[in-house]
Amino acid sequence: MSIVKKLGENIKKLRIKKKMTQGDVCRILKMDRGYMSAIENGKKNITLLQLEKIATALGELPDRLLK
Repeated sequence: MSIVKKLGENIKKLRIKKKMTQGDVCRILKMDRGYMSAIENGKKNITLLQLEKIATALGELPDRLLK
């Protein structure tokens, strides 16, 4: 499995665990929901800065999303 796909799955699992919708995260980040969906589905390769912002929105450290 590619790291992009694994990252997307980890983001989605954590978001659901925190009882947040994609819309909730997108409102915090001022991000398009379609873009967030593509990230979670492993279709977008994000930057480290985006990774940090998503992790912060989920209340986690970025490295947690990479494991």
